[in-house]
Amino acid sequence: MNRRALAKAKSYSVQQREEAPQSRRASFPIVGVGASAGGLEAFTQLLKALPSRTGVAYVLVQHLDPTHESALTELLTKTTEMPVREVTDATLVEPNHVYVIPPNVDMVISQGILRLTPRTETCGHHMPIDRFLSSLAEDKGSNAIGVILSGTASDGTLGLATIKAEGGITFAQDEKSAKFDGMPQSAIAAGCVDLVLPPDGIAEELARICEHPYVAHSPSSKIAELIPDSDPHLKNILLSLRMANKIDFSDYKPATIKRRILRRMTLHKIEKVKEYAHFLQRHPAEVEALYEDILIHVTSFFRDPDAFEALKTEVLPTILKHRSAEEPIRIWVPGCSTGEETYSYAISLLEFLGARRANIPIQLFGTDLSQAGIDKARAGVYPESIAADVSPERLRRFFAKVEGGYRIAKTVRDMCVFAKQNLLQDPPFSRIHLISCRNVLIYLGPVLQKRLMPIFHYALK
Repeated sequence: MNRRALAKAKSYSVQQREEAPQSRRASFPIVGVGASAGGLEAFTQLLKALPSRTGVAYVLVQHLDPTHESALTELLTKTTEMPVREVTDATLVEPNHVYVIPPNVDMVISQGILRLTPRTETCGHHMPIDRFLSSLAEDKGSNAIGVILSGTASDGTLGLATIKAEGGITFAQDEKSAKFDGMPQSAIAAGCVDLVLPPDGIAEELARICEHPYVAHSPSSKIAELIPDSDPHLKNILLSLRMANKIDFSDYKPATIKRRILRRMTLHKIEKVKEYAHFLQRHPAEVEALYEDILIHVTSFFRDPDAFEALKTEVLPTILKHRSAEEPIRIWVPGCSTGEETYSYAISLLEFLGARRANIPIQLFGTDLSQAGIDKARAGVYPESIAADVSPERLRRFFAKVEGGYRIAKTVRDMCVFAKQNLLQDPPFSRIHLISCRNVLIYLGPVLQKRLMPIFHYALK
């Protein structure tokens, strides 16, 4: 019965996100820049140091007073030869242009077109940078580049994390040059920043990166050309990963692995796969960095709300109906990343049980190959921008406000056990009522998917 109910909930089917057709996407990179207090000065320095024809578009999301007109366009026009435009709805993005968000709106990008929507606040927080950068990651994938400049609080952290997870490159302004380092430091602390530099250094790296084959050409169409399956150096890279971490990535989806390799090559100014394979042999720390890059997954609280609604209306009632009186409800989230999905299940279960919670033991297990992800999950601290995905009521009930963000309440953390686990080698859990594996199977090739299904079947009660 539990498995039939599970099958009805669409979140538990294996779905792979399809890339938008290339013809509907601009092929050039787009740099999303987030800035707040002190950010205008930093962005001005960045623009002055940029060549005028990099083949890239730049979109500035600056925190603005919603009650006053903005003079940003006029001010920035004086600092660059590139055309500077304040965005109007349905603006088509073109390379070698600078676009500036107007006041009192939010902005997203879809199929290379900038869309304006009414300004929204959640729990008193306005997070326009996160919203734009997340949409940029979804729209451009590995052709998205994110930059966080001077500002307070944590807007931009989740957006940068999404860009990095999609294979893009991320920057933050360094502490020494930033007038206010709250936003850059929040992103750096979250582990989602590739390069930390002053504004002129960011400009220099942007100009260089935009000439790298990974960025200059659309990876989705050129990836097989840049790294053919038959390339012997690809096998050497996979061997380095296996020797260092005892994980064989050869049966992961090839495009995922190749994109991550190309991303790391870009950061290290390496254009040939052969050179990168040799670089890995000389730099063990880079082997670990590539390993962690491959394991980055897109995650957030209550991702796909319809799935969590199905959980409450179909799956959990069935589990509760068929459990014995003393039996704990056990949920397993393999590929839990930094814990958001596991905690989302815990919160949903507490909401569903209500007053019955006192009489029902609950055990949730989150496992992942990444020790860094597990450590963050155990800490349970997330930036303020989670307010975009977590309702005010849930923030009050299940989180505690801490400096720069929110911490999962101890009552919820105590229900969840996080551990590093290799699904194909380590013993599985048993007597599990529900497995949420959508953040694992989409990254694996058919061979590994077939090996995992019997393991999951064994684990289910």
